[in-house]
Amino acid sequence: MSPARETIGIGMVGHAFMGAVHSHAWRSVHRFFDPPLVPRLAVLGGRDETRAKAAAEKFGWEDVETDWRKLVARDDVGLVDVCTPGDSHAEIAIAALAAGKHVLCEKPLANSVAEAEAMAEAARRARERGVRAMVAFNYRRVPALAHARKLVASGALGEIRHVRAVYLQDWLSDPEAPMTWRLRRESAGSGALGDLGAHIVDAAQFVTGEVITGVSALTNTFVKQRPAESGGGTDEVTVDDTALFLARLSGGAVASFEATRFALGRKNAMRLEVNGAKASLAFDFEAMNELQWYEGTGTEAGFRRILVTEPQHPYVGAWWPPGHLLGYEHTFTHEVADLLDAIGAGTDPAPGFDDGLRVQRVLDAVEKSAAAQAHWTSVEEK
Repeated sequence: MSPARETIGIGMVGHAFMGAVHSHAWRSVHRFFDPPLVPRLAVLGGRDETRAKAAAEKFGWEDVETDWRKLVARDDVGLVDVCTPGDSHAEIAIAALAAGKHVLCEKPLANSVAEAEAMAEAARRARERGVRAMVAFNYRRVPALAHARKLVASGALGEIRHVRAVYLQDWLSDPEAPMTWRLRRESAGSGALGDLGAHIVDAAQFVTGEVITGVSALTNTFVKQRPAESGGGTDEVTVDDTALFLARLSGGAVASFEATRFALGRKNAMRLEVNGAKASLAFDFEAMNELQWYEGTGTEAGFRRILVTEPQHPYVGAWWPPGHLLGYEHTFTHEVADLLDAIGAGTDPAPGFDDGLRVQRVLDAVEKSAAAQAHWTSVEEK
């Protein structure tokens, strides 16, 4: 019988889509992995008490708070999970770190470089007191992408020459789809760029081990007015519907990126292809348990499928027998398992807030380039 493990109280702010998958992760992580800390779903934060209580009962939280400040201040909360729109990330995360609480924050880290810089600095100060912070780029925890990173790091692809990354969805293709907070700059920061583009920027940098140094970008808003959420009249869309950009990586490779919520028929097509001097790999989240691999030359050669469900593959050994597939929700369980391991070991989790800031600087460069008619724009580094 294994010894009893210390618990850590989780306080989660927000309970919509991300709140649901994060709740699932906190509930299940210690039942499949062996983290040094067992999460206790202590308190769920939401502005509307009735809705928050209903979500708490549905997802298994013990209590609710309607003021996030009270949630952060509670003695039974050791980690604050920020699942709110981007306009509140900085305020909540910085306050939680100052209060000595570990933080998990949804992506993108913030709505601006200035906010992300403040968050990264707060995380650096908190680190000196043993307090940890991580940004939730969950696609890093897809076993196939984690395996792809290992292949690149091993040198199996040789010199990296090309990277192609796209993230295609279609849920805004209908011009009569109503307004949401994701279509307002003041709440979301940007549109498809921050919502989807942040993921593929991080994934490309994660898999290649390189960083984006400059971009040339275009953005576009196809539907500029949408039915108001209240049901009367229309509201102005103030973010991009799509973003496309070329980039150069620190190792010399060239890359292309596309993020859109207007690709009819594409529901969650997050794809990454890396071409090296010796081999290529390709990934499509709609076939998330597979990695496509090609090496060598020859007129009859082609990509072969690697089914990433073997126990030696990243994260997979904690789950089912080989060939039994994993899903979207598992990536979040992997995420919180890694965070709990880092907290227990007293090490920095990855991706940290510095990684989130690096992505934010790429997004900022994309917007600046697009505003300057695709002018080549260097990614700021400090």
